[in-house]
Amino acid sequence: MQLRRTSLVAIALSVVAVLGSGGCDSGTTAKPAAVNGPSVIVPGEPGEANRTLSAEDAAEQRAEDDSPNSADVSYAQMMIEHHAQALDMTELAPKHADSTQVERLAERIAAAQGPEIKAMRGWLTSYGKPEKPGGHAHTAMPGMATEAQLKRLRAAEGKAFDRLFLTLMITHHEGAITMATDVKAQGNNIRIEEMADDVIAQQTSEIARMRKML
Repeated sequence: MQLRRTSLVAIALSVVAVLGSGGCDSGTTAKPAAVNGPSVIVPGEPGEANRTLSAEDAAEQRAEDDSPNSADVSYAQMMIEHHAQALDMTELAPKHADSTQVERLAERIAAAQGPEIKAMRGWLTSYGKPEKPGGHAHTAMPGMATEAQLKRLRAAEGKAFDRLFLTLMITHHEGAITMATDVKAQGNNIRIEEMADDVIAQQTSEIARMRKML
């Protein structure tokens, strides 16, 4: 009886050891979730074709080299212009707005986007890239107000200004979020990704606030 009990214990311990060893092996061979995904299209430099990489290869490449690609450069160039229009709109608020809430919102937007413009200009300079996108019109950027809309905003007063300002700025913010989301998928530079993350977080919060003010 004693001998049988000893044998059973030995067998049980052997099974535990095998299972434990198997668990360790599975943990070391499993790929991180971040690289188990669909293929990634990597934009090439100007004049070069795009490349398609596996999620794993894209992650490895990103870890080795975060030099900017054409998507990163275009994002910085266009977002400078995009932010500049937002600043033009916020400058109208002190003289045209009826609501102090709208005035304070305009101040917050200007306080955030002014430094972001400087950061993007500095980034472009550090890589020897021009500030102007070259050939991109306002219509090519999502969320940009048309000249006719800006003319109406400049002519509006009081509550009419508040409504139009909020409506245009919500659309403007939504466009910026679209651009930031796109560059996170297509770009390669870590600093640009960080700036895009800031835009998404800040402007998503402001959109929620503006919708409540309408």
